[in-house]
This record gives sequence, structure tokens and C-alpha cells, in this order.
Amino acid sequence: MQPTNFDLFADHETEQQPRAEQIGEQSWVLRGFALPVVEQLLPTLDTIIGAAPLRHMMTPGGFSMSVGTSSCGTLGWITDRSGYRYSTVDPLTGEPWPAMPQVLSELAREAAQRAGFADFHPDSCLINQYIPGAKMSLHQDKDEHAYTAPIVSLSLGLPAMFLFGGFARSDKSQRIPLLHGDMVIWGGADRLRFHGVLPIKPGRHPQLGERRVNLTFRVAGCL
Repeated sequence: MQPTNFDLFADHETEQQPRAEQIGEQSWVLRGFALPVVEQLLPTLDTIIGAAPLRHMMTPGGFSMSVGTSSCGTLGWITDRSGYRYSTVDPLTGEPWPAMPQVLSELAREAAQRAGFADFHPDSCLINQYIPGAKMSLHQDKDEHAYTAPIVSLSLGLPAMFLFGGFARSDKSQRIPLLHGDMVIWGGADRLRFHGVLPIKPGRHPQLGERRVNLTFRVAGCL
């Protein structure tokens, strides 16, 4: 297996440790946490998307999502007229979703541990690609089998304004800027907070061009 650079994160007290910002009782932003392994991440991501292409899924209400989506891991998140759910099979290809590469699963595990969630072992990674103008409305992640595991989110490419709200859609949301390599982790008492992304502003990232890619790691559980 190809080695990763997570030894950089081993000592939480060193100056090398990325800055952690607490945004809720059990919620954190880890600034630049993924940067030491981003050169391994990007070709891996291209391989996953090559096997399970991005697509604009339809919501149960009949609207096309503005983000392009794919997945890797044992389970992939899907939506159509039948509702939101997880599936072992990519409905576009009819094949199992690509396996989750070690560099991704270990990054998610290390980020969760840094935020106080030990023994995080994601079985699903949702990949969302945003182009300028694309957004994600406020929502809760409620399609998983259990809520004991946190949500671990990685931002790549163009900047985004992350909305982190309360437990009702009408609650006021924090506006948290996210940059390339930042990670957000929320769980425990904060697991069912509403969250979303404001429309992505035009721009060009030196590695990903005119797009933002968000990877969300979850324990989806049994079907």
C-alpha cells in the first residue's frame, strides 16, 4: 500500500498541527488538515470519478440537483423520485461503487480523531462537485442507519461559504468560509444540525480549475 503522511498529524501540540476552530459543542473546522496528502488525493479522486461518473441526481420532488454527485465505499448515497437512500450499486453503471481508497479512509479517520471521535470507520464517501453558482440547501444528514458516528467533510478547490445551523431549518446559521484542504467534523450533540453551502462564486483554483469538490465521509450502516 502507498504510504501516507499522517505522521504530520500525530502530535496535536506541535506547531505543525493544523489550526482547529470549534464551531459547536462537538463540531470543528480543521484548517488545511488534508494539505499534506492532497497530491495523493487528487489522482485518486479522478480514478473514482472515472469508474463512477458524476451525475446530477433528481430529488424526490422532481428537481435536478445543481451539484454533480458520485460515491465510493461499500454504500453510495442516491436520490430519485423514490426518495433519499443508500445503495450498494451505482444506478448509473449497475456496478458496485468503487472501493474507498486507503488515503481517503485514513484521512477521514485521523480528522475524526482530531475532533474527538475515536474509531471512525466510514463505509460511504459522497462526492459532490460544485461549479460556480451551484449550492446546497440547508438539510440534515438523516439517511444513515444510526447517528452515533460523526460526519466528516473535506473541501477541495474553489472556496465555499459553509452554512452551519441549528436543529430547525429556521434557526440562524453560522457562515464559515472553507478553503482547499479544510475539513469540518460534526457529531454527538451536533450530529443533526442543519447545514448547507451558499452558491459558489466564480474563480479558478490552480489544481481543480473552476470547481469545488466536497467529500463527505459517513457511517451509513446496514441497509
